[in-house]
Amino acid sequence: MSQVQQITVLGATGSIGLSTLDVIARHPARYRVFALSGFSRLAELEALCLVHRPRFAVVADARSATELQARLGAAGLRTRVLFGEAGLCEVAAHPEVDAVMAAIVGAAGLTPTLAAVEAGKKVLLANKEALVMSGALFMRAVRQSGAVLLPIDSEHNAIFQCLPGDYARGLQQVGVRRVLLTASGGPFRETPLEALYEVTPEQACAHPNWSMGRKISVDSASMMNKGLELIEACWLFDARPEQVEVVIHPQSVIHSLVDYVDGSVLAQLGNPDMRTPISHALAWPQRIDSGVAPLDLLAVGRLDFQAPDEVRFPCLRLARQAAEAGGTAPAMLNAANEVAVAAFLERRIRFPDIARIIEGVLEAEPVSPVDSLEPVLEADRRARDLAGQWLNRRGEVA
Repeated sequence: MSQVQQITVLGATGSIGLSTLDVIARHPARYRVFALSGFSRLAELEALCLVHRPRFAVVADARSATELQARLGAAGLRTRVLFGEAGLCEVAAHPEVDAVMAAIVGAAGLTPTLAAVEAGKKVLLANKEALVMSGALFMRAVRQSGAVLLPIDSEHNAIFQCLPGDYARGLQQVGVRRVLLTASGGPFRETPLEALYEVTPEQACAHPNWSMGRKISVDSASMMNKGLELIEACWLFDARPEQVEVVIHPQSVIHSLVDYVDGSVLAQLGNPDMRTPISHALAWPQRIDSGVAPLDLLAVGRLDFQAPDEVRFPCLRLARQAAEAGGTAPAMLNAANEVAVAAFLERRIRFPDIARIIEGVLEAEPVSPVDSLEPVLEADRRARDLAGQWLNRRGEVA
């Protein structure tokens, strides 16, 4: 690995991507931006290219690539603009790249993230859907390629920090009883159940603690994000679903905990800022300044906890059921959720309909075993079709 590490940031225009670039900019002697992807956000990606001057940029299609190439050329940049999934995979697996921040939201991030893994890169995994959809295949590729996989979700990064270095031997072998994922409970933690039918996308996206994209914010409001994280934790830490528990912690100061058989419980604490797990993974096994303010426990004052209500948050129940079913169930869960969340953001359905669509898809489609990527992609396509059919039958505007 070169002295200055070359970093590809997939999903550079999103909140994780921007936080990553902030950390990189604080350490110019350690990191250099090799490639950025922004897909449909051309103006934002152009601005980032002007600041970070990457060798490559990746957008959605040929027309956008031609447009951005002309803009960057006029500004005197020699950045080469690629497009589509092939472009993403090229910059993820490029031989000069040392580390890849995988921060594309949703199923679209699976193939380029897997390409980075298969190329043996240091992969900073913020795209939880890659593991949710194809956990067994993904982790097998990590083992075969020798890639270094480091979790970026604040919860999984916290668990990683609280586990012993040899946890890959198995949680029971290293004395772990369970891992606990903390959840803020989102903006609707105390909203009357009947009022959930009237909440707006703007309200769902107004997270009380974190600054996130719209899709992830809605997932937080429904607690589907915690369900996806439960599935991800099973693959990352070789845990059974019953070894992963979720606890609501409104302050978002404790990011997750590990419960050991001797009665010890280790927790990772910090201000709710994604630059902490990003800097931890970028520099691992060292530590660097992230730009995050020190945690002031006296100012926090109190730490509260409560069990999640699966009547209020049925998506959490559905995700646990998918984790227990295995096979293609998690891929179907994720695909149906992506379709449902998009429909909610477009005001085509009401907030509780998100869980109804997901449950309908899971009940309609049998679970198949996964022995290659094709069944995963087929399950993803089928679940999207079924969710779309549900929307067409309903035919009402929230």
